[in-house]
Amino acid sequence: QVQLVESGGGSVQAGGSLRLSCAAHKYTNSGACMAWFRQAPGKERQAVAGINTGRGSTYYADSVKGRFTISRDNTKSTLYLQMDSLQSEDTAMYYCAASVEYYCSFNWFKIDFYNYWGQGTQVTISS
Repeated sequence: QVQLVESGGGSVQAGGSLRLSCAAHKYTNSGACMAWFRQAPGKERQAVAGINTGRGSTYYADSVKGRFTISRDNTKSTLYLQMDSLQSEDTAMYYCAASVEYYCSFNWFKIDFYNYWGQGTQVTISS
């Protein structure tokens, strides 16, 4: 059974940085699409960044472009999200997601594109 386990969340001041990790256990879809989503209280879950783990192509929401970087270490089966210049609006629960699909560009931001989800890690930014 595939299991995604996020870590690295916490509380930082605005302007600071955090790096989230997602360990993917028994996820054998090498080269498929993975992503980070976030959900703030009272709001819908939204895509933050996606990656084609085979080609390395990356995709970002406009709100995080230039500040966040998604990457994947296939040797460690771990997905990362480097978050810099954090703002109060980035406060949310962050979720790792994995798909069985290999073509990400058109659907990477859609919740139902992903088959597996982690439990989430909380990120809180104080101003």
